[in-house]
Amino acid sequence: MPNPRTEKVYEGIEICRRESCDFILAVGGGSVIDCSKAIAAGTLCDGDFWQDLYVEGKSVDCALPLGVILTMPATGSEMNAGTVISNWAGNQKRGYGSPVLHPQFSILDPRLTMTLPREQVIYGAVDMMSHVFEQYFSPPDDDSLTDELAEALMRNIRINLDRSLVDLNDYQARSNLMWNATMALNSLLRLGKDGDWQSHQIEHALSAWYDIPHGAGLAIVHPNLLFYMRKEAQHKLARYAVRVWEIDPDGRTEEELALAGLKAIRDYFNSIGAPSTLSDVGIPAEAIEQLADTTQIIRAGYKPLERDDVLEILKLSV
Repeated sequence: MPNPRTEKVYEGIEICRRESCDFILAVGGGSVIDCSKAIAAGTLCDGDFWQDLYVEGKSVDCALPLGVILTMPATGSEMNAGTVISNWAGNQKRGYGSPVLHPQFSILDPRLTMTLPREQVIYGAVDMMSHVFEQYFSPPDDDSLTDELAEALMRNIRINLDRSLVDLNDYQARSNLMWNATMALNSLLRLGKDGDWQSHQIEHALSAWYDIPHGAGLAIVHPNLLFYMRKEAQHKLARYAVRVWEIDPDGRTEEELALAGLKAIRDYFNSIGAPSTLSDVGIPAEAIEQLADTTQIIRAGYKPLERDDVLEILKLSV
């Protein structure tokens, strides 16, 4: 399932306790890995895993060890300590993280990704790019190595996605995409950056209510969030336009470069066949008030958002 649910975690916890499991092997993509992490923590948790960890954020000091065989590159969960689970009954999708949930090992063999449907390759690449956006488009901006690495990743994701969509069996391109996904969210790009992550919170509301693929929701929301905060992020959007899209800065103001960078994002997502509006994934316009009400607000990045800001971004997404 694209959004692993509490029911599946409870089922896994019951199996692990009944069979006295001492190790979990997650074979799949981010959803499988995240579900496995939740089972690993919940098995040794005395209380209710959802309430204690995902709602109240209690820390855990032990979990079942797990390993990963990755079959869908996207989330980076194979090399980080985070996990996202959905409570379908309450229309909630929440994240949790702990060092004890970091995989003991991960096997990344690009050949295991070759049978992915084309749209899943696209959604995975959008997820990677969005992870980089969340960290790159945030203060501080001090010509750090972190920002340089982020720009290299964004260029490389685009190059290798384009090659992959020409030939889904291009081993080198699929290999690079796999490594891009891991590097995009393994804590490397967070060094020296505040991060934003509000786009992910908005998408979590979309998929908590409508069970859409995470990458599809991000393709809709993230360009509109960046457009909404374009004035606060203008200097970084201008830099992004030049360094990632190689847009010629001669004769252009910073504002013009920023708008060109925004246009490049949306045009690219359109060109690869990613959705651009809520209606593209079956979400009605009348749902946006409810979606805004149920989006977790984290107040970070260049423009800390409130509920009404989220509503305006959702209006841009209709």
